[in-house]
Amino acid sequence: MSDTPFGFGLPPEEPDDGDEGKEKDQQSGGGQGPANPFGFGFPGAGGPGADNPLAAMFGSMNPNDLGAAFQQLGQMLSYEGGPVNWDMAKQIARQTVSQGASDGTKDSSVGPAERSGVEEAVRLADLWLDDATSLPSGAGSTVAWSRAEWVEATLPVWKELVDPVAERVGAAMGDVLPEEMQAMAGPLIGMMRSMGGAMFGTQIGQAVGVLAGEVFGSTDIGLPLGPAGRAALLPVNVEAFGKDLGVPKEEVRLYLALREAAHQRLFAHVPWLRSHLFGAVEGYARGIKVDTAKLEDVVGQLDPSNPEQLQDALQQGMFQPEDTPAQKAALARLETALALVEGWVDAVVHAAAKPRLSSADALRETLRRRRASGGPAEQTFATLIGLELRPRRLRDASRLWASLTDARGVDGRDALWAHPDMLPTASDLDDPDGFVHREQMDFSELDKMLGEAAGGSAEKPNLKKDDNDKKDDGKGDVAE
Repeated sequence: MSDTPFGFGLPPEEPDDGDEGKEKDQQSGGGQGPANPFGFGFPGAGGPGADNPLAAMFGSMNPNDLGAAFQQLGQMLSYEGGPVNWDMAKQIARQTVSQGASDGTKDSSVGPAERSGVEEAVRLADLWLDDATSLPSGAGSTVAWSRAEWVEATLPVWKELVDPVAERVGAAMGDVLPEEMQAMAGPLIGMMRSMGGAMFGTQIGQAVGVLAGEVFGSTDIGLPLGPAGRAALLPVNVEAFGKDLGVPKEEVRLYLALREAAHQRLFAHVPWLRSHLFGAVEGYARGIKVDTAKLEDVVGQLDPSNPEQLQDALQQGMFQPEDTPAQKAALARLETALALVEGWVDAVVHAAAKPRLSSADALRETLRRRRASGGPAEQTFATLIGLELRPRRLRDASRLWASLTDARGVDGRDALWAHPDMLPTASDLDDPDGFVHREQMDFSELDKMLGEAAGGSAEKPNLKKDDNDKKDDGKGDVAE
């Protein structure tokens, strides 16, 4: 778990004085850049904006921009919604996308040829996956998104993920004031909440905008960010990723389509999985504990006429959550579940691609190293909720699923997704052989009893494909 899962501060811009400026910025604690997209916090915690809390939001302005700046400030102060100003988050995300990704590539509308290429890649990927898993196709439709379209399509899920965390932090900040002070400072508290919602919205918008320049589809971070049953790829990001790999772009696109289609199968046919993952995030939010004694001490010494003093207090981490057992348990549950999801996808995609793509091994290792060096999932969760998804766990999970395939076959392996209690645990990842050869638990009778008690049959994942629904097998010589 990271030391500052809620590092209050905005990502700094590139310093004017090169490496020397970078060193100064690191020494001052303002090291959160694009590699830390979810540094939730308040403008002014290091980097540009330390002297001007609004500088990070409005940027370097000329006089012509002043009207727009004041309009945005008015939007901030008039906001009366939840803990995050999502209108502002979308606006900032779209602005970030329009500026281009870190590799210099710009967003562009998806043309008919690119759209057709994505649809064909996902269709072929689903054919290949039929041999590698007993889970049927989960993609009812296929879309090719621009980065801006990815932002629009995924914001509803980001809201579901982030709101519980932001709400808990905001409540902890308000609770620290004594009741008599809360009554006296009613208007001020309202303004602070509006500003807080805007600050969260700015941070999240920047983060989502950065991620839009990196992701390949709707499931890169191990969670279903897009609409259910809709497989998606971003052609501009797929092309940028494969540019220097020395692999034909059709193979790169097909391999990434395999990963997207495999994720879609899992989330479509394991009905409890989505709520299990999102519930772990909410469990972490419920477990947030703020050091109220420290807050009260700081608030008691604040000089209302000296706003810089409050800013200094924010920079000193007065709102850092405590490392509670509830947080540790939720993070451990989420980390293990995500490792199992990603490990299963890795194993299944490798089984489908290895006999058909000469570049399968190279693409697999490239994506693993991308995660190890801080890909979108690593960055997002490490800073959003303090989760550090270690690549070692992903490799362990992939090896465990592969061993299960050898020992129990495809059907026996995938049957473990029928119930959360049947899945491997963190300790099982340390001893995969012990889990593989352990006697299998059968929850079918329990599910039947529960279903009868509820007046109907229990909902279970569709782990078998009807023979009549199987597609024609003619896949062996497709992409050699």
